[in-house]
Amino acid sequence: MVNRFQVKDRFADGAQYIDGRLRSGTSGQSHTVVDPATGEEVLTYELASTADVDEAVAAAKRAFPAWSAATPGERSDALHRLAAVLAEQAEDFAYAESLQCGKPIKLSTEFDVPGTIDNTAFFAGAARHLQGQAAAEYSGDHTSYVRREAIGVVGSIAPWNYPLQMAAWKILPAIAAGNTIVLKPAELTPLTSLMFAQAAKDAGLPDGVVNIVTGAGRDAGEHLVGHPDVVMTSFTGSTAVGKRVAEIATATVKRLHLELGGKAPFLVFDDADLEAAAHGAVAASLINTGQDCTAATRAYVQRPLHEAFVSRVAELMETVRLGDPFDPATDLGPLVSHAQRDRVAGFVERARGYATVVTGGEVPGGELAEGAYYRPTLVSGAAQDSEVVQSEIFGPVLVVLPFDTDDEGIALANDTPYGLAASAWSRDVYRAGRATREIKAGCVWVNDHIPIISEMPHGGYKASGFGKDMSAYSFEEYTQVKHVMYDNTAVAAKDWHRTVFGDRT
Repeated sequence: MVNRFQVKDRFADGAQYIDGRLRSGTSGQSHTVVDPATGEEVLTYELASTADVDEAVAAAKRAFPAWSAATPGERSDALHRLAAVLAEQAEDFAYAESLQCGKPIKLSTEFDVPGTIDNTAFFAGAARHLQGQAAAEYSGDHTSYVRREAIGVVGSIAPWNYPLQMAAWKILPAIAAGNTIVLKPAELTPLTSLMFAQAAKDAGLPDGVVNIVTGAGRDAGEHLVGHPDVVMTSFTGSTAVGKRVAEIATATVKRLHLELGGKAPFLVFDDADLEAAAHGAVAASLINTGQDCTAATRAYVQRPLHEAFVSRVAELMETVRLGDPFDPATDLGPLVSHAQRDRVAGFVERARGYATVVTGGEVPGGELAEGAYYRPTLVSGAAQDSEVVQSEIFGPVLVVLPFDTDDEGIALANDTPYGLAASAWSRDVYRAGRATREIKAGCVWVNDHIPIISEMPHGGYKASGFGKDMSAYSFEEYTQVKHVMYDNTAVAAKDWHRTVFGDRT
């Protein structure tokens, strides 16, 4: 794939996008975006300071009255134009996403970018359907109706694993509902978030509606969450950091939406299609090099299929092609950084002391040695309470454990602090149905694992957080529900007044 733009030229004015223009940060500290496939510098930029955050919030606050007063149709038209701009610039977005993350270009081209365009088109339509309860005379003497109103300035924080899609998931429902937003992307991967904001301007969205501040979490991020003019925070990231975000947000009584960690179970019953389950497990555990909070990480396989499942998954994993992210034939790119690769490798090395590494478990050599690559890894024989089963690894590692009864399998699937996603594999509709009811997760797939669609909500149970991204349900996060009630009697002395003074008339 040929690069149609030079990153350093594109962001020569800086990696902050405030009130409709790129500018440099003022923290006095710089950060370098690194291509994880080669270790080479992509862009060095100055991080945002707390003063930059203040300016971004002020810009969003200025833009809010006019944007929230726009009709749903006007906001819808703007988002339709944004979807068209994103489609026109799709190749640039795919290139930048793969460059900063190490994603295979086929993943960026076929999943990240089209998914973002589709999500934009969905919210363009959803902007016109902010529905409340029907107007009616519920008390007999009054007419009641429900208004959905924008809440104000939203301050959101997006992660590094899906920089473009996560930016869109934060920005789109917020602005479709009439809010304005300041988004802080991860320092490692700011490029496509900045490009998304520029695309919004190209589409005619007013300056200040979408702002991007790229800074350190402990400085810019915490200041954004705690800012008195920010009325809501949406955060996607680890559960540990999510707890800190909640602590800061609670101090100012903000609305809070958290999408946190996951340790998704992949539950295979003994009547499942073995070949389908094995293929599904490899794809679902290795997507985005395993850096996906919904990725399959714990495969529980009923004992009659366990041995064959382990063997087949190992065979399929060994066919996965590691390589240059920009080679269309590459299946698996590097992890986002060498530090993340070393973290993943540490989990596997410690697991060798109590489990079996069936395949993988190594850093490749040769021409891939300079990148943050790690081979697809299958682990078996680990105990349920072991680190590799209970902790979020966030890499291309799948652990397989056996179970005997259906009760045991569902119990093991639920034996985790997390509850973001899961899947159940069975030909028996009743068996699968039971699993969907009893597994505690925000999404349960049957005979598949990973697909998402704009029309359906994404969010978790338990330590995976609360609130929903995507779908019309996301408007529950980004709108304030107001009850309006009109008296219909024109009577000065209402009957209920006697409970305070006087007698029944």
